Amino acid sequence: MFERLLAPLLETLRPHFGLSKTRLETLAVLLVGLANCRTVNLSHLASQFPGDAKHESNYRRLQRFFQFVHLDGDVAARLIMQMLNLNRPRLLALDRTNWKLGSRDVNILVLAIVTRRFRVPLMWTLLDHAGNSATAQRIELMERYLRLFGATSIRALLADREFVGAEWMNFLNKNNVPFVIRLKEDMLIRLADGSRRQFRTLLRKPRRGTWEGWLMGMNGSPDNQLRCAAKRIKGGELLIVATNLDDAGRGLNLYRKRWRIECMFADAKTRGFNIEDTHITEPDKLATLLVLVALAVTWAYRCATRVMGRGAIRKKGHGRREKSWFRTGLDALRNWIIHHPGRALNAWACKCPRRIIKAAE
Repeated sequence: MFERLLAPLLETLRPHFGLSKTRLETLAVLLVGLANCRTVNLSHLASQFPGDAKHESNYRRLQRFFQFVHLDGDVAARLIMQMLNLNRPRLLALDRTNWKLGSRDVNILVLAIVTRRFRVPLMWTLLDHAGNSATAQRIELMERYLRLFGATSIRALLADREFVGAEWMNFLNKNNVPFVIRLKEDMLIRLADGSRRQFRTLLRKPRRGTWEGWLMGMNGSPDNQLRCAAKRIKGGELLIVATNLDDAGRGLNLYRKRWRIECMFADAKTRGFNIEDTHITEPDKLATLLVLVALAVTWAYRCATRVMGRGAIRKKGHGRREKSWFRTGLDALRNWIIHHPGRALNAWACKCPRRIIKAAE
């Protein structure tokens, strides 16, 4: 069964990655193995090669692949966008995921597409330190995206409190990137009347509010003015967002969708491909592994589209879906690889039908 899937899969990968036949076969085996084994552990993936070669030989073959092959992240990003076939500006989310391997920190800054159905890592930067990303690293990542797809492809960029800063927001405004970013309670805003106020003070009594102004350090031109909205959520915590959209209240509603990137990290980890199982920490090798995970996630979503069409996943008694869109696709992909390889290949290679995207998404 596997051989029936392998050869056509090689043909679809060849136009995008300039690799030899042997390397392309290894790439295809890795993609199939990620779904079958639900792990990035090379020892498990080595069992996925067809033929009679010893397990140790296949394991060494995988090691050589990561040692000598570098998969271009920009090429992968274009391929992912082509496979998802999204025809309107989309929501992007920026966040970090990190874990430790012994004393070594693995820290990844990720830019992801987040729609109601799809949550896919698109671009990333491997940080060489623990903790927050620097402004220069965020700007470099966004510049990569803008070179490939342009600002008109972005409905809004969503980010948490970690991603604030005058230089960063000035960059987004200058490049016409719409954004919604959560702010900290103790931050200061310079209002249009020139006064400087702390958000915590502005919301001492009212439960919600909206303001216009500039964060401290920002260019004070009218074109750079931000609109801020805030409300109290459960436990009395303040949810404050800054946006360059025309409607601050709309920005507050859009920010709720930022949580989808957290779900995406769970899909890449324990709910899906267990990326933390890897012992790879060298940046170039890890970048290649992330390309494979992103392509496997995309493949799973395309399978979900094949299974569900324009339908919706059934809700259970408590009001939540019985499965996520990702898990629906991953379960189908694993079944099809074993029993219906033609369906798995069609989900990968055939053009994904466009669908009408509602404004509420």
